[in-house]
Amino acid sequence: MNQKETSRRTALKNIVVGTIALGASSALPGIANSETSSFAPLKGNINHAVCRWCFDKIDIDTLCKEAKGMGITGIDLVGPKDWPTLKKYGLTSSMCNGAEINLVDGWNDPQFHDVLIKNYTEMIPKVAAAGYKNLICFSGNRRGKDDETGWNNCVEGLKKIIKIAEKHNVILVMELLNSKLNHKDYQCDHTAWGVELAKRLGSENFKLLYDIYHMQIDEGNVISTIQSSHPYIAHYHTAGVPGRAEIEDNQELYYPAIMKAILATGFKGFVAQEFIPKKEDKLQSLRTAIKICDI
Repeated sequence: MNQKETSRRTALKNIVVGTIALGASSALPGIANSETSSFAPLKGNINHAVCRWCFDKIDIDTLCKEAKGMGITGIDLVGPKDWPTLKKYGLTSSMCNGAEINLVDGWNDPQFHDVLIKNYTEMIPKVAAAGYKNLICFSGNRRGKDDETGWNNCVEGLKKIIKIAEKHNVILVMELLNSKLNHKDYQCDHTAWGVELAKRLGSENFKLLYDIYHMQIDEGNVISTIQSSHPYIAHYHTAGVPGRAEIEDNQELYYPAIMKAILATGFKGFVAQEFIPKKEDKLQSLRTAIKICDI
């Protein structure tokens, strides 16, 4: 993940939330006790991934090795320099990055189109050559633009690279982020906005990254939205609400039900953990999250 993206997220790391001992949790099925080192085989219904930036204090080799042992098959938000390490461990780059400028300067503003078109034109073939599928993109901040202007600008810019994505069988995936708390003024902040953009582009090579944490904050109604919008969703991110911490039973989302809803849509992509671990044993937090979401 590039430096600007990292700085976008580091402010979140100061959020403090209450946690509970894993052994006290009986509400969530199939969770390994925190004292247990063994990890039961996964059911194979969900393609599990983890976001690199959330575990950036752990070196990439260690994270890959541990993730592999948990049954995780993808690492999110990893650029070309770390792809050889992922391949060494038999993992995929489940959501590639490195073509975006940052989160605020995006496709909704023509002043950034030249740079973005150059970046994505160069990156899309690299993603395809590495055998990967998804490449992240962002709307950018509104800066006073209404919805119609934002849609029109995004379509104008993205249409200049969508044929390249189609040629290389790469999906451009725009992330939905909340504008209420973490990303003030971000334009693609509701599922309906992203779905409308996808409809206007009319390409199977443009989809949405439905971030469950972000959309719970800005719109709620998570399961119903997934059911109605799933044809436009290529990828999911998780995190606990409130606080973006572990997804255990001290937060308001019940992830087993959400995972069942995702699976019921016929989804075959990745669900990536993007919570910021607050407990000392960060890898155990990841193991717990995977077990919660493995339905």
